[in-house]
Amino acid sequence: MMAIRELKVCLLGDTGVGKSSIVCRFVQDHFDHNISPTIGASFMTKTVPCGNELHKFLIWDTAGQERFHSLAPMYYRGSAAAVIVYDITKQDSFHTLKKWVKELKEHGPENIVMAIAGNKCDLSDIREVPMKDAKEYAESIGAVVVETSAKNAVNIEELFQGISRQIPPLDPHENGNNGAIKLGKQTSQTGRRCC
Repeated sequence: MMAIRELKVCLLGDTGVGKSSIVCRFVQDHFDHNISPTIGASFMTKTVPCGNELHKFLIWDTAGQERFHSLAPMYYRGSAAAVIVYDITKQDSFHTLKKWVKELKEHGPENIVMAIAGNKCDLSDIREVPMKDAKEYAESIGAVVVETSAKNAVNIEELFQGISRQIPPLDPHENGNNGAIKLGKQTSQTGRRCC
């Protein structure tokens, strides 16, 4: 039997970069041209196999508007991973991404897996952020990096597979609680029986 691990993942980034579209494409394999901006955050789940485990992603898609920024720590606290999304056609969204990374490093969980998604790669003819810049930045912070297109279903599965591969496997001596609680050896008492 495969162990199921629940992994909290939050999506961060500017409004309009496609965070909700990435989540909808990953969870429901659907793209909505008229998706409305997220208020606060939305929540979805999807379970995927990874090695001899099942990873159940608990995905928090946060609002990108500045007025919701103060809510973000509530969503990235306790997260196994964060996906920071930028729009390859908007240089400003790449600068905002760097602010999110700085905040995660200062206030986020210690061993959080970071993934950078350059969304809207289907619009590469109006690109403002070279992939080289994103790769160099991702390497400097030890993050997974991938260019995605929620619209055309490009690299969405690969993004989450990349996160799965960065999550350390459970130690066989630990329980399924994200490896946080170790179970000690049980000592047997002779002569006593239960039930």
